[in-house]
Amino acid sequence: MTQFALKTALPAYLRVEQARAEKAAREFGLDFFPTVFEMTSYDQMNELASYSGFPTRYSHWRFGMEYERLSKSHEYGLSRIYEMVINNNPSYAYLLEGNSLTDQRLVMAHVLGHVDFFKNNFAFRATDEEKLGRVIDPSTRRADYSPARRWVDRFANHGSRISRHVARHGMDKVESFIDHCLSLENLIDPWAPFRGRTDAAAVSGDGEEPEPVVVPKLAAKDYMDKFINPEEYLEAQKKKLEEVRDRKKGVPSEPERDVLSFLLAHAPLDRWERDVVSIVATEARYFVPQMQTKIMNEGWASYWHSRLMTEKILTDGEIIDYADRNAGVLATSKGQLNPYKLGVELYRHIEERWNKGQFGREWETCTRLDDHRAWDMQLGLGRKKIFEVRSHYNDVTFIDEFLTPDFVARQKLYTFGYSGKSGQYEIESRQFKEVKEKLLFQLTNSGNPLIWVIDANFQNRGELLLRHEHQGVDLQKDYAKATLEALVRCWKRPCAVATKADKKPVLLRYDGSEHTEQPYKV
Repeated sequence: MTQFALKTALPAYLRVEQARAEKAAREFGLDFFPTVFEMTSYDQMNELASYSGFPTRYSHWRFGMEYERLSKSHEYGLSRIYEMVINNNPSYAYLLEGNSLTDQRLVMAHVLGHVDFFKNNFAFRATDEEKLGRVIDPSTRRADYSPARRWVDRFANHGSRISRHVARHGMDKVESFIDHCLSLENLIDPWAPFRGRTDAAAVSGDGEEPEPVVVPKLAAKDYMDKFINPEEYLEAQKKKLEEVRDRKKGVPSEPERDVLSFLLAHAPLDRWERDVVSIVATEARYFVPQMQTKIMNEGWASYWHSRLMTEKILTDGEIIDYADRNAGVLATSKGQLNPYKLGVELYRHIEERWNKGQFGREWETCTRLDDHRAWDMQLGLGRKKIFEVRSHYNDVTFIDEFLTPDFVARQKLYTFGYSGKSGQYEIESRQFKEVKEKLLFQLTNSGNPLIWVIDANFQNRGELLLRHEHQGVDLQKDYAKATLEALVRCWKRPCAVATKADKKPVLLRYDGSEHTEQPYKV
């Protein structure tokens, strides 16, 4: 048992509370991994949070910067971390010492909701280690499903590998390269695991063997064939035709979304550099499902901590403390989306609709407002439906399918933007269509721009060309420049990205010393 585990072991009275919470959760139908709770001090909690919940990761200045930010925020009373939980099997969660018993019970109930979501939502199947590099079918699962998710160990191994590179090449050199890699960590294909394409080799081509080249022969009788069609001539012609075929095919053969995997397969990286890129790419993919399901995940955990606390766990004397703490979690502030609030309210809305039968063709074609308000077929299908939603949706499909005009009106959702006339942010619209479109736009690809690798030999000069899939928002120039600099560091030749600026096609290029911008014709 490690020294850390000895210092953070859960007190006996909280182990009893954990058993109570788990028993109540299972009675409601939750299905979660074994969960290990550990007790931490404020400093330990801030350290863990700076490492995204992992007790051990590779050394980098950004983790120290995040620790300082969290510590200052706590000291000045601006924020406080109550819980953290890791998508691992078994899952690890941290409780903050000094919290009241009510707070600890609330955190445990909330964590169990998260762990149930980690185990059952399809997006997290991408973190099953035995599935890495294979096609994942999110609709099928064994009855005894207990996947290998040893990410705590894996992140610790990453730290050991980086430490070895630092010992050999020096901290400054390795840390500088990590900085560049982190500028590219969002340039991955979030759906690659469901196509079996997380390996670098998967993007080295189109996955198929090229068709063999056949050189046409001159007609000749058998005894004259070797004189009319000499082998040396046929071999030379075959090489020429293969060169033409490969030039036409290009690399990549079709636009490639996973830029990091493409660099692993094709960039002229040193062995240690390739290992660093692989580590950054692996860790970035681990966090993808959490970004894809932030609203659903937090909403699910909030829904179940509410049910567990109010129906199974709380005593009458604790209800006021719980209500105060829960109100803080679900509070909304002006101009900011609270994923906890939006998620839990939308789950409740779905449950109410399916309990009352407010779905299907008959419901959708009903035009009388009074009938809509009084509609209640008493089907009682709400619980079953939200469990189905928890398993088969992510934030984009969750919002796209279940957000309704009635929900938007009841929750008083609106879009806002900066007004040059008043010099302030103002409400732009409360209309359902505009609210839904704005939400979906922000959630698609986690708000990151869509970037594709187009050509690894741009203009026949060995340069790397990427394309920005413009969706009405220009690239932020300082971010684009930093990304191009990181690409040049990996590719070791000039890199460019085709995009639009002020509605005009442009090519942003960096040659290793100078940034340029010029008109570009596709």
